[in-house]
Amino acid sequence: MKVKTKQATTNRKLCKNCAYCKNAIKCPGEEFCVVCKSCIDACPQSARSFIEVEKEVEEFNLLIDGEVYTVFENQTILNVLEFLGYKVADYPQDDAIFTPCKTGGCWSCAVLVDGELKPSCTTPIEDGMEIVTDVEKVTPQRIITGFQGHHVGGVGTPKNIEATSPLGYLEVACFASGCLYRCPTCQNWEAVYLSNSVSFTPKIAARKLSAIRKQFRVNRIAISGGESTLNRKWLTQFVSQLKHLNPDYSARIHVDTNASILTPDYIDELVLAGLTDIGPDLKGIRLETFMKITNLKEIDLAEKYFTTSWNAVKYILDNYYDQIFLGVGIPYNKEFMSFEELKEMGSKLAKWEPDLQVTVLDYRPEFRAQHIKRPPEHEMKQVKDILNETGLTDVICQTLYGYIR
Repeated sequence: MKVKTKQATTNRKLCKNCAYCKNAIKCPGEEFCVVCKSCIDACPQSARSFIEVEKEVEEFNLLIDGEVYTVFENQTILNVLEFLGYKVADYPQDDAIFTPCKTGGCWSCAVLVDGELKPSCTTPIEDGMEIVTDVEKVTPQRIITGFQGHHVGGVGTPKNIEATSPLGYLEVACFASGCLYRCPTCQNWEAVYLSNSVSFTPKIAARKLSAIRKQFRVNRIAISGGESTLNRKWLTQFVSQLKHLNPDYSARIHVDTNASILTPDYIDELVLAGLTDIGPDLKGIRLETFMKITNLKEIDLAEKYFTTSWNAVKYILDNYYDQIFLGVGIPYNKEFMSFEELKEMGSKLAKWEPDLQVTVLDYRPEFRAQHIKRPPEHEMKQVKDILNETGLTDVICQTLYGYIR
């Protein structure tokens, strides 16, 4: 049967032949495009897009949760589930498949496919496939990469921490693939959109990172991203496993996050699991700025993420500030944030806790924001002065030449 559908294609005038869409993204190829949109979101040159095509398609029979369905080929499992009436959501809610990244990294939308866990957002359907959507009792997985030592640390690293490694490392870290934002300035985009890589269970990832901790002889163990919190079941088990494998008092378990889905009950669960340090990144105090930085288009969804992130900081301050370390990050570049808004952010945070450690990240040309200029050192000194004047006493500003403390 012939049907009209979409197919990803490349604009050769924009393409720089970086091959990221071929090497890093798990894709069946343009001819067999399943309209997952991963390559379009991930292309640093915006050279990928959909075109409408007419093609011959076959009918596939799928066994989904014990029921047989007949559908057309060239679709992802998630597309089929949504078409059949399964509830999916971009923000966590009961009785819905949570689909935050939609690029095959976080595996929050994973289902069992012929007995094997796979992300529904990027996995193509096949004739005769058996799919089970209830994975509550299945060990979670997600793509984790970049197990390495860090000389500097992240937003959730206290500034007075000294390196315990003979080589000057402060901590070891790994990076979670998948994110629910589409920031043009993404500084870790190669990990964010990675889907053609190994997935790890929480136990295996914790073992790997703990082994690297011993190798580098540091006390701090961190996970960043991408967005590390997207797969809640995975992250809480990962933190718990790290605590089990590193029971010594000196071990610190550190999560850097955009806090977009970090609800109070999620925070409680992470602290109970063994979290000791956290670094939420607040991308503006005005919704329009937040949407510009994150490139989110749906106002209602953006407002949920925006509100949740600010509420998470307040909740940690009110309930755990004496138990865990909290450091807040602020992205800065005059292309998307004014000094006036910085002052508003500083005033709000200072009212909550004047001694809160705040790290301002000088956003540089990266990913799809090659047109911006990295803020010079003198501008970052102005940023620090502005935030100090609001009452914040512990402001750190990132520059090309190091940190202004």
